[in-house]
Amino acid sequence: MGWPFARRSWLRPTLNMALEPEVTETLSPMVRRITANNPGVFTGPGTNTYLIGNGNVTVIDPGPAMDTHVQAITDAPGTINQIIVTHTHLDHSPGACLLHERLGVPVYGLIATNTQNQDTTFTPTELLEDQQIIECEDFVLRVIHTPGHASNHLCFLLEPQGMLFSGDHIMNGSTVVIRPPDGDMGAYINSLQKLKGYPMTAIAPGHGAVLEDPYSAVSWIIQHRLMREKKILESLRTAGRGNADSLVEAVYDDIDPSLFPIAKWSLESHLIKLRDDGEIKKNDDNYHS
Repeated sequence: MGWPFARRSWLRPTLNMALEPEVTETLSPMVRRITANNPGVFTGPGTNTYLIGNGNVTVIDPGPAMDTHVQAITDAPGTINQIIVTHTHLDHSPGACLLHERLGVPVYGLIATNTQNQDTTFTPTELLEDQQIIECEDFVLRVIHTPGHASNHLCFLLEPQGMLFSGDHIMNGSTVVIRPPDGDMGAYINSLQKLKGYPMTAIAPGHGAVLEDPYSAVSWIIQHRLMREKKILESLRTAGRGNADSLVEAVYDDIDPSLFPIAKWSLESHLIKLRDDGEIKKNDDNYHS
């Protein structure tokens, strides 16, 4: 789940709006993308499902439990032989259950530490591990554990081509919401730093278009998060003490006030990180320098 996307044409359609048919787009000789018809303020144009391979096909993030989307996936050329998911939020993994029931192919991923707001239908055939290599017919995927947005979040690096399938760790058109308790800001920033050590050529996000300058994208996100931390520390020094409710207006003075309820999730995660880093302390419900 990301911050509300800027393009309001991506708002979730009403009952009177006709959904566009889902289209399979070719991103490279090895990679195709189908975007689910679940546009909205958190999902942008919709959840991206990626099909990797030409003969035998690996599905990354089969998306929400939408029969039309599952049908679009199964109608695409090739033979699906496995399903993997980046994480188990409701716009990314529920389609795995539908595909598995229809095709009987194995499903891979991780289970979140905290089950709040998670897909409870997700039952992996096998749990993946950090740095595990998934060897396929004509390509290799490297599993990279990237907790932060979710404790079970994984990215997948297509080797040797270098395309990173980033799920909700990195999006195009929106920054990522980090919502405790399963979301962890410290882990998120560490995971971003971790990605800079891999040979990426592009980032294929869970929402939005491909990012062609991966290292600049990662560096910008890290800097953006550290800027928020600086504003939190400055606001705490000014106020003396505070919490997500009292600090949100000062820390997020660059967004529409209607978004403050969402901003408070990430703000709380920043406060927890700063406390864990020894930068601030917490007494009762308030933080202070």
